[in-house]
Amino acid sequence: MTSGVVLPLPFTGRWLVQNSPARRVPSHGTDLLGSTYAIDFVGVGPGRATADRVDWRTVLATEPNERFFGFGRPVLAPVGGEVVASHDGEADHAARRGVSAFPYLWTQAARARQGPAALAGNHVGIALPGGRAFVFLVHLRQGSVRVQVGERVRLDDVVGLCGSSGNSTQPHVHLQVNDGLDVTRSQGVPVTFRDFREEPRRGPGLDRRQGLPADGSAVERLG
Repeated sequence: MTSGVVLPLPFTGRWLVQNSPARRVPSHGTDLLGSTYAIDFVGVGPGRATADRVDWRTVLATEPNERFFGFGRPVLAPVGGEVVASHDGEADHAARRGVSAFPYLWTQAARARQGPAALAGNHVGIALPGGRAFVFLVHLRQGSVRVQVGERVRLDDVVGLCGSSGNSTQPHVHLQVNDGLDVTRSQGVPVTFRDFREEPRRGPGLDRRQGLPADGSAVERLG
């Protein structure tokens, strides 16, 4: 398997870390589709709030994605290279934070039977230098993907916007690195990040030159 890679965070602003490989491996509870070391980021506003309000809909129903701070934020290429995957057109699901999330989660198997695109939703894949690995940015907003297969992107080019397409219960960015282009056959590759500030759930924040943020911490790019 390809050795681990080091990337910058694929966005600006503050984001909450979820399903971090620092907590467990496989991070999402499965090795399927090369997701062994995948990590999720949810945009936050003041404090650690992911949305601008909490009301009865939060508990009992779905919520509009526009409530969520991350929805529509730019997602950046964490490496320069060739675009090897580009998919758009999948709808953004209404957000589910309360009891309505459980029926949705029970439909994961049905989405999996529809293939990787049904799980990933709108997404972009970029080859790392030398084609040794591929980074995928997943759950992008419908209609926001800005790059096509075969195009070359530069570091920090905007490739799309944060959305909630595919297997998603609220707007977020899912990042994973694979050792092959076909996620049904490839393996996940460990990833760490460089030059970011991490604010853990407890204790003081710290500037990190390289590392893997803890689950539940808030992160922001330095520089």
